[in-house]
Amino acid sequence: MKAHVSRRDILKAGVAAGVAIEVSFLPSAQAQLIETPPRPGPDWLKADGRPKYRLDAIAKVTGEKTFSRDYRARDLEGWPKEQSHAFLLHATRVDRVFDSVDLSLLGDDLKPDRLVLHEDLIADGIVIPVPGFYGDVFLVPKGQNPRLLGQPVAMLIYRDFARYDAAKRLLRFNDKVVRYGAEAPYSHPPHYGASRYVRIDGGTPDAEDRYSPYKDTVIFAGFNGDEAAWPKPGDGDAMARGMTAAEEIKKDIDSAGADTLVVKHQYFSQSVDASAMEPDNGNVWYEPSTGILHAMIATQSPYEVAEVAATLVSKSKFPLKKIDLKVGYTVGYGTKDHSIFPFFCVVAALYGDGRPVRLANDRYEQFQMALKRHAFWMDNALAIDRKTGKFRAMSGHFKNDGGGRANFSFSVAFVGATAAQSIYYLPKSDFSAVALASRAVDAGSTRGYGTLQSMSATEMMIDEAAELLGMDAIELRLRNVFKSGMKNTQGAIPAGALRNEEILAKARRHPLWTEKAKKKAAYEAANPGKKYGVGYGHVQKDYGTGAEAALATLEFDAKGKLTFAHVAHEIGTGTTTSQAIMVRDILGKAPEATEYGKVEWPQMPLETTDEPYTMAQAEEDKRKQSPRWTPTFTSPMSATNSVYYLGHATREAARTLLELAIWPAAQSLWSRGIGGGVIAPYSVRREDLRLDGGVINAGGLPALTFEQVAAEAHRLGLVTGVTVHTFNRWQWAEAEFDIAGSRRKLPIDALAVKYGDGASADNKALMTLAGWQFVERASITYPPTQRNNAGVTYYAPMATLAELVVDTATGDVTLLSHHSIMECGTQVVPELVSGQIQGGIAMGIGHALKEYLPLYEDGPGNGTWNWNRYELPRSADVAVWSQTSEILPPLSATDPPKGIAEVVMIAIVPAIANGIAHAIGKRFYDLPITSDKIRGALS
Repeated sequence: MKAHVSRRDILKAGVAAGVAIEVSFLPSAQAQLIETPPRPGPDWLKADGRPKYRLDAIAKVTGEKTFSRDYRARDLEGWPKEQSHAFLLHATRVDRVFDSVDLSLLGDDLKPDRLVLHEDLIADGIVIPVPGFYGDVFLVPKGQNPRLLGQPVAMLIYRDFARYDAAKRLLRFNDKVVRYGAEAPYSHPPHYGASRYVRIDGGTPDAEDRYSPYKDTVIFAGFNGDEAAWPKPGDGDAMARGMTAAEEIKKDIDSAGADTLVVKHQYFSQSVDASAMEPDNGNVWYEPSTGILHAMIATQSPYEVAEVAATLVSKSKFPLKKIDLKVGYTVGYGTKDHSIFPFFCVVAALYGDGRPVRLANDRYEQFQMALKRHAFWMDNALAIDRKTGKFRAMSGHFKNDGGGRANFSFSVAFVGATAAQSIYYLPKSDFSAVALASRAVDAGSTRGYGTLQSMSATEMMIDEAAELLGMDAIELRLRNVFKSGMKNTQGAIPAGALRNEEILAKARRHPLWTEKAKKKAAYEAANPGKKYGVGYGHVQKDYGTGAEAALATLEFDAKGKLTFAHVAHEIGTGTTTSQAIMVRDILGKAPEATEYGKVEWPQMPLETTDEPYTMAQAEEDKRKQSPRWTPTFTSPMSATNSVYYLGHATREAARTLLELAIWPAAQSLWSRGIGGGVIAPYSVRREDLRLDGGVINAGGLPALTFEQVAAEAHRLGLVTGVTVHTFNRWQWAEAEFDIAGSRRKLPIDALAVKYGDGASADNKALMTLAGWQFVERASITYPPTQRNNAGVTYYAPMATLAELVVDTATGDVTLLSHHSIMECGTQVVPELVSGQIQGGIAMGIGHALKEYLPLYEDGPGNGTWNWNRYELPRSADVAVWSQTSEILPPLSATDPPKGIAEVVMIAIVPAIANGIAHAIGKRFYDLPITSDKIRGALS
């Protein structure tokens, strides 16, 4: 879950300026991969219908250009062959005002062809887009303090690579280049936000809550200095009543009697760099003669980049008629979602004298200015009934450091707070979230989105509580597990079955847990100076943002060729593969032609104000009367949203095509002949239909090929193509459509159809939008805006057992093995799930034991950090050959898939911390747990 940046003003500015925005995607997933044998098709799938390889596999392993970073101007059709290059100079201190840059070291030969300063941007009308979210200036103004460490002060542009490269090497690490003036006290931007989630149940989990965010309200606050100024308690408005409830919870914890165990600790989770292998980069060409801005940028949120770029340029002196954005494959772990870097690339192009300009971070620069995972400070308290082991109340007060630009810091803070309950039911809870501004490098929507920090602390606390109670740690969890139908700390009931009990039962039976005491004694006897431990961590992570939207289209021709298009694009998760397999699972056939990252949808003339989080209910009720209005058009690739949310559009398109085309066409074929054909003697229902391997059958009827059915659908003029738009606000929008002679209710909010070759003249006349008919909905039900207060309703759980050894002489921790248990609904492509588990656990191990960035002057903003200083886990650190995992089977064949890209990295963190405590009898409350900290604890 995360808060969304309202783009209403951006859209209005773009329209007012007459800017056409066109986002297209590089053909790697489409043209290059289809043209590189073996082509996706019959040879792409195994006999059981599963993929032999990812759609992008051949291009990647054969060295084809796939990532945005791979491309230069000469590689892009229609671009000039000449390529300019740019780099940025950065401020490494904030206690003095910026004065100037001294480039005398370069001499005449290496002077830039263009030097760009803040004053140039202001003179030319270039201002920061989305003020506040992206800060207030691109480049530091002369005579002012930098807003954050590492903030750029100047841009240098070169027309050739050799001079660019030589100049960049010469200036790196030279502290004389950026010149500062007088000392001036640093003043951070306004703090980013404070919210509070208070809940008291009605005496039982089923009873109506006395107070909850969903039933009543989320509590918000301003600031008094660096502290949140919460509303005063009282019995007046909802926030005052919430603060009264918070006071009650605090009193319960503080005045607990001897029958209650109260565990209180302060926890810290460090700032880290996601270390995506592709650093931020962009190649942009502004064509003054046409007013077209051509851009090739690595991003997880292409719509946002195009819209914000339009705002940026449309207010400047540079004429802008169109933005043509191309996006290749990328990987960012969230750091390429709503990053400021693409807009530096746009600025570079505006001063490129009509030539393409490439701005691409090297690894030092990536550390210096890429979005970071937030540092968190957590003050937790948990009250437990000593006799029953039941939790009575929990409070957690969380602060994060967002650095010098707001970005998503506030929502990261409150998402962390709403996740803090982990897998437990809490009768009373008070979780507050405060996002602070500082001079640190800005942090953003990095993988985990605040939940790794908060849930790790909770799990470490639960393990310690079990020890203090003299109780098995898994037993304590079982006594408090969050069950299906219970309410979360926001007062909302999560979707579907929660299966944490099953996972706990499996973990308690696992040999790593049942034999830990025996193995500890044996190992330590055989290995003097080394301590053996086993730790357990168990979490459930939300997926989605609360404003998820997507589009997908499926159609077939009279020969049965199936074509599929989707807004999703590839960021490393395998979404281009899994979406195609979802089609195959429903229609029995994978699409022969695919187009991902599709942006032009002329058949869907939708309108949006793009305010899904902030619009009042009355306003939404008014807006939705237009059959073309939707709360938001599409989502970025983030928040673990591809398999469930983006996949929902895929699945609904396939199901709708099945209902409107495949089933009636098959019925027509089976009904041929005297007396109603072969189907007449039988009673065959729609639910009897089976599609597999390109063959369609039902209830003992003769098998039909997909090609036969497709030809019949076209002959009859049935619907042979569908396009759907979906929207989810922790619940799916549903609409009714009059189509094919009946009214149908579907979990979508917009629909377009295409009729077959034999369609009537009337139906053909309806296809006025690029050969499609937009079907205006007859009614619409959007989830109420109050559902925003639910926080989350979709969860995926995972638990990890970690077996480790601590060397008491060196403090080094060695993972011997680890075993994970996860529930993710139906696995679309099991191999992709396995890859996510392995990669996520490696990232979690790094967070638990190794990765650390100082926040301020000695941190990455000083420009000296690289992987020589920042320690990432290697294969020897992750028990690569002794790691195992198991996935709970789905409860039924109809279980939807769940998003798991973030949850996979979290449970290992507390599992390691708890394992270290088991090994050496010492607990740690600050991450990472380094060898130095362990040696200090043992000394």
